[in-house]
Amino acid sequence: MYILGISAFYHDSAACLVKDGEIFAAAQEERFSRKKHDPRFPKNAINYCLEEAGIKVHQLNHVVFYDKPFLTFERLLMSYLTVAPRGLRSWLEAMPLWLGKKLHIPNVIKKEIGYDGDVLFTEHHEAHAASAFYPSPFKEAAILTMDGVGEWATASYGFGEDNDITLLKELHFPDSLGLLYSAFTYFTGFRVNSGEYKLMGLAPYGDPKYKDLILSELIDLKEDGSIRLNLSYFDFLGGLRMTNKRFSKLFEGPPREPETEITQREMDIAASIQAVTEEVVLRMANHVYKETQKHNLCLAGGVALNCVANGRILRESPFQDIWIQPAAGDAGGAVGAALCVWYRYLENERPNPKGQDSQRGSYIGPSFSNGVVKSFLDTKGYPYNELSSGQRARIIAEKIAEGKIVGHMSGRMEFGPRALGARSILGDARRQDTQTVMNLKIKYRESFRPFAPTVIEEKASEYFETDTPSPYMLLVAKVRKERCLPQPSKDEMPMLDRLKMKRSDIPAVTHLDYSARLQTVNRKDKSDYHEIISEFEKLTGCAVIVNTSFNVRGEPIICTPQDAYRCFMRTEMDILVIEDFILFKEEQPSWEEKGDWRSELELD
Repeated sequence: MYILGISAFYHDSAACLVKDGEIFAAAQEERFSRKKHDPRFPKNAINYCLEEAGIKVHQLNHVVFYDKPFLTFERLLMSYLTVAPRGLRSWLEAMPLWLGKKLHIPNVIKKEIGYDGDVLFTEHHEAHAASAFYPSPFKEAAILTMDGVGEWATASYGFGEDNDITLLKELHFPDSLGLLYSAFTYFTGFRVNSGEYKLMGLAPYGDPKYKDLILSELIDLKEDGSIRLNLSYFDFLGGLRMTNKRFSKLFEGPPREPETEITQREMDIAASIQAVTEEVVLRMANHVYKETQKHNLCLAGGVALNCVANGRILRESPFQDIWIQPAAGDAGGAVGAALCVWYRYLENERPNPKGQDSQRGSYIGPSFSNGVVKSFLDTKGYPYNELSSGQRARIIAEKIAEGKIVGHMSGRMEFGPRALGARSILGDARRQDTQTVMNLKIKYRESFRPFAPTVIEEKASEYFETDTPSPYMLLVAKVRKERCLPQPSKDEMPMLDRLKMKRSDIPAVTHLDYSARLQTVNRKDKSDYHEIISEFEKLTGCAVIVNTSFNVRGEPIICTPQDAYRCFMRTEMDILVIEDFILFKEEQPSWEEKGDWRSELELD
């Protein structure tokens, strides 16, 4: 039986195919369209899922959409009426898409892919909850979902047991932790629904001097983690901005203009809202434990991508273990919606996971055989060397140890926002200059942005203060104290100068607060990537390398060999590995493009 789950029309559209209860294939539309966070109908992603299974549209048993559009439309209508006539411009901009597509999902699906059957719908947070619990390694668990808004809900909690999910309580719009965080994302000059992780990355550079101000003026925080926003400071109900002039006055000036200098004010604001977010999330988690008495917790929704808060739940809440949906945002709703149909609508039994998640490392996207890659390289005349299976990992490890930056494309593409070794750029974590080189010469992005370490799972505790696997790069851990070096305070040295100071024996992945956003890799989920790091350890004595997503700023992570080669040649990357082929930059023909390709990218 084939069930197709679809998320679309907000941000990060995606498709997922569930085959006989198993997640068979899933991908975001952006990877095919090359438009970052593409909200359009995921026709390309759907086509990929069908091709991966070798089926046609008429062989689908069910199609399900991850949201109930009429409920969302009701919320929008009520919101506009609340602030009318002030929201007229925003209303007029939103209506064409609603009247043309969002209220007519079955017709859109029939037109786009030719599906003639009935279309099912889940509620937004129901899909998030299902995406968190059903693939999790737990037979039973508490569930907490947190995002901006879906229909009316902005957060929900409940529990899952076997094949059933029970949602107990919801927090409703406009009171939303996700929207609060996005408001600060906007105010500090980053893009909403895209730049929230930058705000999190900026937080360690500042002091949380505005935390008490946020708690006293912007939100009313209850003991159970529920919040009430003071809407007199926000403009998202009917306007085209997140914050208003009162908000600016509270934080000593107007919003930072995008791409302008980041000042100490923005750093302190980032530290403050991150501290508030962590406190809210911890209170929510503690309350959910109290209400459900479950020992394990499953998380989803965009706020669950805040890996610093996740780490605090793991360390400080009563829960023994947590599992976070790798595609925790809207893309993962496609997975949850499809699994909802299998377990809740069709009432199929859920096998005992026995401590193993069923997301398969989230390597559930497209792959390309050696034959396809060789044909592409030969047709284009790009010089390459072929690697035997016995030498592949060792040669890649040698090049990383020499300080080379390596683009690595291997196996099935990752589903979700994190590159996990299948579509990654790799570097030497021991080198002090790796972060600066990668940011400025490869990624073309802000120099403060941290990089993630990938460490062999069995060696993680030797480098980081953790005993928990983190295969999806959704937890933050401290670098072990014995590996850390003293550094000057923010009062003694400016931020960019402090970045150049060596903070540990793995400086390229050590943040200013000695933390790291950690990925652990095991031999079962990604054997070729595990082998590269194992060979690197044999050469250097270090079982950690730098892993960042294979793209430049404003571009989605690469999908195809063509995407990989283009990104390789546009940047100062040294080496490209696509499956069993290695390409050296100095051997390639000159690369020419019409115009400035970077001007075509919409910066996030």
